[in-house]
Amino acid sequence: MKKDIHPAYRKVVFLDTSSDFKFLSGSTQNAEETIEWEDGNTYPLIRVEISSDSHPFYTGKQKADKVGGRVDRFKKKYNMK
Repeated sequence: MKKDIHPAYRKVVFLDTSSDFKFLSGSTQNAEETIEWEDGNTYPLIRVEISSDSHPFYTGKQKADKVGGRVDRFKKKYNMK
């Protein structure tokens, strides 16, 4: 493998914003936020809109969105009024 051409692979915490489900995994994605995990270590935090905890394929049922409809989610995501 060539040196200095691959992104840094590290542990990060993913947070499902629709269900507040968190899980620790490896990723090369950069993150601005950090969070303290259950093991006492601090990891970068990456927010995702859907995960296995909230996706209908894995849950077997359709979940009602806590924030509202598509327009409300869009406005909230981009800080619009």
